Amino acid sequence: MPSGGRTAAARTRTSDAERDLVAALRAELAAVESVRPCCRMALRAGLGAAAEGKARSPVVARLAIRLDTVPSRPFDWSTALDHCRLAWLRGRFLASGSLSVTDQGLHLELPGDAAEAPALVGHLAELGLASAWRMRRGRGVVTLKRTDDLLTLLRLMGASTSVLDLETRLVTRQLQGHLNRVLNAESANLRRTVRAAHRQVGAVEALIEDGRLSELSSVDREVAVARVEAPEASLSELAERVGIGRSRVQRALERIETLQLHG
Repeated sequence: MPSGGRTAAARTRTSDAERDLVAALRAELAAVESVRPCCRMALRAGLGAAAEGKARSPVVARLAIRLDTVPSRPFDWSTALDHCRLAWLRGRFLASGSLSVTDQGLHLELPGDAAEAPALVGHLAELGLASAWRMRRGRGVVTLKRTDDLLTLLRLMGASTSVLDLETRLVTRQLQGHLNRVLNAESANLRRTVRAAHRQVGAVEALIEDGRLSELSSVDREVAVARVEAPEASLSELAERVGIGRSRVQRALERIETLQLHG
């Protein structure tokens, strides 16, 4: 398997875990009990058609049943208190929102009527959350991509436990990405070192065969012998072996290769 790659089975396990995480988040939000009657009405308004028997999932369908006796009234963001606004947003997300957890990060979408999308972007901005919207298949889709804003919204809506799980997953991925970059860099450095050592040993052997090793200074000859005796050694290890500085070893090896190539 290529360095840094994942098998199809590993990718499947990851996607399954991500789907389970998103499902747990939706279940956590649906289980939030709105004690205030105004919040329950705001939540029902946010659910929209999902509160009228058109829920997309059993979790939301059960929530709609719990709200069945709540009066259905239009929601006015401009006059609503913050706790009602968050209840309404929770309903919007449960009814039609989506959350994607990918290798590139998190991505939350709130689709709806195109005419409502700019207003929803403004509503989120009032909460200090950056979002944008675009048209897709005739609908306005509001998107949050900044991780901090996205997690803040989920936390405000009541998904504190799931947010902790998401944060843990993001940190783990960052650490894995850093480790992969370090390992790839070390592998690349090792390959370059091995190729250089092989080239240098070949140059020394060619000079010995041609009888031209004596043309080098005594220090350069010591470096040449040390390289042949320890082809796997780094420049620092060769410097310690010969008793000179690393930069002098590097220059000596360059002179050896130059002599072998150009005489």
